Amino acid sequence: MKLNPTVAIVGRPNVGKSTLFNKIIGRRISIVDDTPGVTRDRIYADTEWLGKGFTLIDTGGIEKYNKDTIHYQVKLQAKEAIEAADVIIFLVDAREGLTAADKEVADILRISGKPIVLVANKVDNFNDIPDGIYDFYSLGFGEPIMVSAALALNIGDLLDKLIEYFPEARSIEYDDEIIKIAVVGRPNVGKSSIINSILGEERTIVSDIPGTTRDAIDTPFEKDGKKYVFIDTAGIRRKSKVTEDIEYYSVVRGFKAIKRADLALLIIDALEGVTEQDKRIAGAVHDAGKASIIVVNKWDLIEKDHTTYEKCSKEIKDSLLFLKYAPVVFVSAKTGKRVNKIMEMIDNISEQYSIRVKTGVLNRIITDATDAVEPPIFKGRRLKIYYATQSSTKPPVFTFFVNDPKLLHFSYKRYLENQIRNYFGFEGTPVIFNFKKR
Repeated sequence: MKLNPTVAIVGRPNVGKSTLFNKIIGRRISIVDDTPGVTRDRIYADTEWLGKGFTLIDTGGIEKYNKDTIHYQVKLQAKEAIEAADVIIFLVDAREGLTAADKEVADILRISGKPIVLVANKVDNFNDIPDGIYDFYSLGFGEPIMVSAALALNIGDLLDKLIEYFPEARSIEYDDEIIKIAVVGRPNVGKSSIINSILGEERTIVSDIPGTTRDAIDTPFEKDGKKYVFIDTAGIRRKSKVTEDIEYYSVVRGFKAIKRADLALLIIDALEGVTEQDKRIAGAVHDAGKASIIVVNKWDLIEKDHTTYEKCSKEIKDSLLFLKYAPVVFVSAKTGKRVNKIMEMIDNISEQYSIRVKTGVLNRIITDATDAVEPPIFKGRRLKIYYATQSSTKPPVFTFFVNDPKLLHFSYKRYLENQIRNYFGFEGTPVIFNFKKR
């Protein structure tokens, strides 16, 4: 799999980072607002220019949180942006001209050693260039590329300049029979400890300090003749007033690891239960179409009675309804309790993820399902399913040819999914349905 270059858009608040991001990506992903700091959850997306693919990161504005933390925060955020990116777009506001905040960002970017492309935004009329544009030359990044993100002016010239700095795309290739497992979760939930417990040796660094694993680390191994790769990712930290921006670039690396994997182990802290950040990570796994196992770590620290297991299982399933197909296992990386169950589940779910259903068998099941429960009537018409076929595996994708896809009700789609799961299992894996007009 090719790892595309990464480009981060960096700058102080309200210079138009999200607007530029949306124009480059070609669709409205980031929220655009005139209020400084509106980008709370950072966004990234894959795109390409002139056949060269890259990942673009939309970052929040580097700004003061309070008088005591300004230098600390600016340095940390700039450092993380530099580490995550191969090329940095340093975006400034041509209308306002050079500001002290611009200089503060520039001071840190200047010593990074990374390619910096200076871009002056909000030049809406190239026959009337703001006088302040010339002050940006003093930053030492050369001539600023003038653009209007709002009007999509000169974006092509910016991209032409950008790809000049792209390194060759790196490839990480594994054979198809190797099961690739991303280990994801918030910091300090025990991701590295679980890998070490499974492997029986200290293969990854384990520390009580959240965020020890900064980049995704691949750990290949074999067991009983089968080959695996664990991808240990940097933890995704919960948001707080001071740290919500600092960990974002580790989040991006974690999400890239999910894309490379076949299956994800979502590690949850038994003491804290499912948090909003856990839901966000789980959503990324589900949206990427990856198989998944929910691993509840630190189970040894929970006081238990005969109802604890069922109660906790229900709470987790209720909190992650969109991941209801994922099995839950309660373990202790510290004591090794039930850790051996994880590998058994990985083998089973990997097989489920790769199941291919014969077209004839699939259509008999669909016919039986529609005979038992007819599709509901919508605006005087009823959905008719002519036939279905499995389009691909990893994840299983089924294509239904129908009279009109608009007649499909979400409840009937869910019914069909339940029927297929009843026959074939598909434990731990999402099942994707596409409905097309014949």
